[in-house]
Amino acid sequence: MFALLDPREARLLNDFQRGFPLAREPYAVIAERLGAGEAWVRATLERFLADGRVSRVGAVFRAGAIGVSTLAALAVPEGELAAVAAMVSARPEVNHNYEREHRYNLWFVAMAADSATLDGVLAAIARDTGYAPITLPLVADYWIDLGFDLAGGGKPRARAPRRSPCAQRATPRIELAIADRRLIDALAGGLPVCAQPYAALAAAANLSEAYVQTRIADWLNRGVIKRLGIVVRHRALGYFANAMCVWDVPDSEADALGEALAGEQGVTLCYRRVRALPAWRYNLFCMIHGRDRATVDARLDELVRAHELTGFPSAVLFSRRAFKQRGAHYALGRTNVRGAAPAPAAA
Repeated sequence: MFALLDPREARLLNDFQRGFPLAREPYAVIAERLGAGEAWVRATLERFLADGRVSRVGAVFRAGAIGVSTLAALAVPEGELAAVAAMVSARPEVNHNYEREHRYNLWFVAMAADSATLDGVLAAIARDTGYAPITLPLVADYWIDLGFDLAGGGKPRARAPRRSPCAQRATPRIELAIADRRLIDALAGGLPVCAQPYAALAAAANLSEAYVQTRIADWLNRGVIKRLGIVVRHRALGYFANAMCVWDVPDSEADALGEALAGEQGVTLCYRRVRALPAWRYNLFCMIHGRDRATVDARLDELVRAHELTGFPSAVLFSRRAFKQRGAHYALGRTNVRGAAPAPAAA
């Protein structure tokens, strides 16, 4: 159990989960905004990276913009769960792997360069574990961010402009230059905590610093990168209760309900996924994170009443164990890659 964050530490983690500076020396910029020294900022982040409270400082890409991914689940007997979870977590294509309270008790996110490769990964998991996963591809994302209010201010979170349901479902994969592929590979582990992290990232990807900064800025402007900043691990920061709340709603009502839930405080993720009938009937997903189970249950009850969800079949799957949690690693290969191109002009 970690000691509580002091106010300055809370500001560092709270204020820079998004909007991370694209300056040549971003940690110096952060230090100036916090009224701290750069050495303190970097030492604090290094400490939080080492003790697991911070996963990385880096980019969170919009689902579907690069490669393909799916949420999947296995129904595993309790006595085999740890061994099966270890096999699933060992796959490099898997970036999140959780035990949840349900007959389908092992939930993971798998990612690959293309659909055929992803299908092969899921088939290999079925073969190696002896259990076939249900797969629930994303249809529409209403809010996928997983930022946390660590300062305790309870202020409304910064939101991207709403998109139409059509736009939500049309997340085009971007065309990647070979240089872009190298940059994405280098970004997978996050920005280094050094004086000039973009220069270090550029060196790792054999690119110019100007290309790296311009490309990241371009992807942010286009929504390819949802946010650039400090990615925290919620459990290590005291958010022990994590509930995946699901409903079976008519497809014609899913977008309106999803948009409404996405605007609510306490909702960290909200999206619509393909059903996997007959095993899985639910299509609307909402994640609520809290410091204890009672708080999450109370917030869920409020949301159900406010949005008249009581009439829809539903389930609540609290997480029990996190077997794997890391940023997405894109095994792009040569798929969706074109020849190298010059850096785009700065906006």
